[in-house]
Amino acid sequence: MGTDPGTLAASVRSPDERDPAWPGRVTWLLASLVVLWPLLVLTEFRPWAMLDARSLHATARFLAGFAPPALDADFLRTVAQQTWRTVAIATAGVSLALLLAAPLALISTAALSISSLSGRMATLPFVVRQAARGLMVALRTVPELVWALVFVRVVGLGPTSGVLAIGLTYGGMLGKVFAEIMESSDAHPTRTLLTNGGGRLQAFFYGLLPQAAPELTSYTIYRWECAIRSSVVLGFVGAGGLGQQMASSLSMLAGNEVATMLLVFIGLVSLADGASAWLRGLLR
Repeated sequence: MGTDPGTLAASVRSPDERDPAWPGRVTWLLASLVVLWPLLVLTEFRPWAMLDARSLHATARFLAGFAPPALDADFLRTVAQQTWRTVAIATAGVSLALLLAAPLALISTAALSISSLSGRMATLPFVVRQAARGLMVALRTVPELVWALVFVRVVGLGPTSGVLAIGLTYGGMLGKVFAEIMESSDAHPTRTLLTNGGGRLQAFFYGLLPQAAPELTSYTIYRWECAIRSSVVLGFVGAGGLGQQMASSLSMLAGNEVATMLLVFIGLVSLADGASAWLRGLLR
């Protein structure tokens, strides 16, 4: 049986003929490695240390304490209470964030500026707009974990510090994204309303909001899902919820309790992910 000439020709092609762009790809790969290697050295990234005999023995001994998970009724009741508190912290934090984000987004959105209708925005509105943008930068620059550490010392241990931490950081995040979503919407209906004597709120509710509502709602739901994860992490610094209970169990080397809470946390995040996907699907 003879060999197909086309197949034979393809098999003897040089690398340059098969992929003319390969030199550029190899060059960029090598350049990326050259840049990445000093960063790995600086961070002392040594994953092979986990394969050391002592590390493996310590890891095995630590993981052995996770089995079997704690399933006694009193502990499960406590976990259920803390799980519900975690969801409450996340929901209250996002609600506070919305109260901050909505006015900041409206102020910083240039499409809602009445003074810019004639061309250049007036000085005072421009300064106010930049101040709102600066405030959003400041809020989202500080991680919620740092805010939680601050508020734990101000208001004490408990969910209040977690709600405030999520509210401030997520307020900056939501405000920035809300403003960008509204800026990217069609400005013609908004401009028409403002030109014909409508106020900023009227232009927002009847011009921008109908276009941007699906994206605004979808991103808010996504941030609520992220807040549930964050609220667990914040619990490790005393902000209440499932994370604080987990930190307590870890300090007492109660691996079986930690295993139970990890399973509950995985289920909680899965439910939140499913709920947010379902809600986003309703908006399409």
